[in-house]
Amino acid sequence: MIRIVIAEDQKMLLGALAALLDLEEDMSVVGSASNGEDAVNLVYKHDPDVCIMDIEMPKRTGLDAAEELKELDCKVIILTTFARSGYFQRAVKAGVNGYMLKDNPSEELANAIRSVMDGRRIYAPELVDEFYSPQNPLTDRENDVLALMAAGKSTKDIADELHLTNGTVRNYISSILEKLEVTNRIEAITRFKEKGWSK
Repeated sequence: MIRIVIAEDQKMLLGALAALLDLEEDMSVVGSASNGEDAVNLVYKHDPDVCIMDIEMPKRTGLDAAEELKELDCKVIILTTFARSGYFQRAVKAGVNGYMLKDNPSEELANAIRSVMDGRRIYAPELVDEFYSPQNPLTDRENDVLALMAAGKSTKDIADELHLTNGTVRNYISSILEKLEVTNRIEAITRFKEKGWSK
């Protein structure tokens, strides 16, 4: 039997989630909380297999609670309306086992709980795409050099504007081409814009 604690500050939704999960033959809701602080206390008290948590709750957010529960055996699934990459990144750092959105069909939650118990991580696909999209590999100074290259400036112009030597600018340009895996300035500028890194 998978033992579950649910934390959700909307009482009606809390009751509905508990009722739905209790209908599953292999699941039992052993505690319900309407804030993050009570959720943490219930996990310590009941030692459940899984804690399902909303994010924005009184006293302590679901993310604060997840960070506190990180060292325990209890698996944490965030269930929220917020598809924000900042929340998702913090949840991943807190080691949550799942991050699901409330607009998913209810049967997906039960399936996610079973998957998490099998050792898998279940994350909303739209957040994963955003989280794992490649980051800009250039340093701030390389970004400055590339922006001036895109504005049509020569090596000497860039050196004058950034108070650098011509040799230093050439080194930056070589580094930019290498990081962007291109062979010339035009390709570098094009690649940078295609990736959406230009400001």
